[in-house]
Amino acid sequence: MKIFREKDYDAMSRRAATVIAGEIVHNPACLLGLATGSTPEGAYKYLVDWYKQGLISFRGVLSVNLDEYKGLEPSHDQSYRYFMQSNLFDHVDIAPENTRVPDGLTKDALAFCAGYDAYIRAQGYVDLQLLGIGRNGHIGFNEPGDCFVKETHVVDLTESTIDANARFFATRDDVPRQAFTMGIGPIMAAKKILLIASGEEKAEAVYNTICGAVDPHCQGSILQLHPDVVMVADEAALSKVIAAGVKV
Repeated sequence: MKIFREKDYDAMSRRAATVIAGEIVHNPACLLGLATGSTPEGAYKYLVDWYKQGLISFRGVLSVNLDEYKGLEPSHDQSYRYFMQSNLFDHVDIAPENTRVPDGLTKDALAFCAGYDAYIRAQGYVDLQLLGIGRNGHIGFNEPGDCFVKETHVVDLTESTIDANARFFATRDDVPRQAFTMGIGPIMAAKKILLIASGEEKAEAVYNTICGAVDPHCQGSILQLHPDVVMVADEAALSKVIAAGVKV
């Protein structure tokens, strides 16, 4: 794992955007695996700015998103489809038919999940997978548990994840209790992974991801087994790793 230690959130965002832009320039028809949440927002802003400056184009890019809340329609302002449209897709030249976000309203969850994995396989898997890390070590919505679930699936969200996401909803009770998430299989099949983290509240998860045992109770720890992971994190997120004497 290659680790970039950045001073703050903005520096982390710029570095992450540089990695993504580099992939697009190198492979204009790449398949990007994309993430949502507050952590990647800054990187998406940089990518939009660089597109507007004519430095990059998304014209040939395909995208697949990690996850989506079960039960939210795409137009809901807390759905991840809405997030992607608002933060990236509506502001660049990516073709709408080239973007895929799990369908939170699908009636046949098993068939949908199997089809999502089949689409990723048919593209030769993701070229660059962007990941955040949850406070409990989840990647996508793969929550802590007794195993690593390979396939895209529906997951019951943990109380800590519901608490972390409650700030985006009117009340905690409004947070969906289930979500669709890309499984560990397609994540680990990505040719390259970009893991980003910001803030002291992520320090424990970052430490366990980098320095802990490979353990499904910290789903991010599986990334230790991937041959090409770039981590970009600010000093606050890396604070426990730094305190342990790991050179970053």
